[in-house]
Amino acid sequence: MATMTIRNIDDELKTRLRVRAARHGRSMEEEARSILRTALAGGGEDSGASLYEAIRARVEPLGGVDLELPVREPMRTPPDFSE
Repeated sequence: MATMTIRNIDDELKTRLRVRAARHGRSMEEEARSILRTALAGGGEDSGASLYEAIRARVEPLGGVDLELPVREPMRTPPDFSE
């Protein structure tokens, strides 16, 4: 197994990692390994898990569109096939 050292992690990030690790009942080191495993499990650069967020981040700065929804009509009477 390889060893890796990560330097210059801001205090807020370290605190969030500590809290997340405690919530899962793990050490900070094991939680970091778990996060890395999950993030890299897809094999590609992006597993597509946050596709919605990626699309929204790209489109949201362009503004929105208000769509006009058609008025719903009452249901038609179903055909009678008894004859």
